[in-house]
Amino acid sequence: MSQAQVERKPPADENLDQHVEASVDSLAALHRQHHEGSSGLQHGIDRVTDLLGRPLFALSLAAGVAAWILYARRSPEGVHGAAFAWLELSATLAALFVAVLILVTQRRSDQLSERRAQLTLEMAIVADKKTAKIVELLEALRQDSPSIRDRTDAETDAMARPVDPEQILSALEVRDLEAED
Repeated sequence: MSQAQVERKPPADENLDQHVEASVDSLAALHRQHHEGSSGLQHGIDRVTDLLGRPLFALSLAAGVAAWILYARRSPEGVHGAAFAWLELSATLAALFVAVLILVTQRRSDQLSERRAQLTLEMAIVADKKTAKIVELLEALRQDSPSIRDRTDAETDAMARPVDPEQILSALEVRDLEAED
């Protein structure tokens, strides 16, 4: 393989516009960074959790419990409590193990979701600022154009200012307090 082939990125969907492809690449980089930032132990836990979440595992588990019960019933001593006590202990320990695996995996997944939410919020704030700038520029263009009569539009003036997130948060808190009363 030549050096040029190694350095070149594989083409994404050829039907995607360049700006859409850049967005997809950014999201892929976010996921890659999250994946690379986890330890080998975390990757192992993710693989085990993935394995435990498959239907084949559930069927295997049911078959194992059924085999245990059949063995205990057909044993020469007949049905005895020790086999079922061991089955109960095994099931309890397995449930504890699975619960811990799920919690660890969910915590890591929540970290990625939190990063995505933060990115979405930051992008929304930037988009709001860009939109306000566009409205401001359109208003300036309207005022500069001799063929359009000058007029004052309070709504356009308000839209030309970017939204203050803290002001919105305060207003939401006030409304929440009013709704509780």
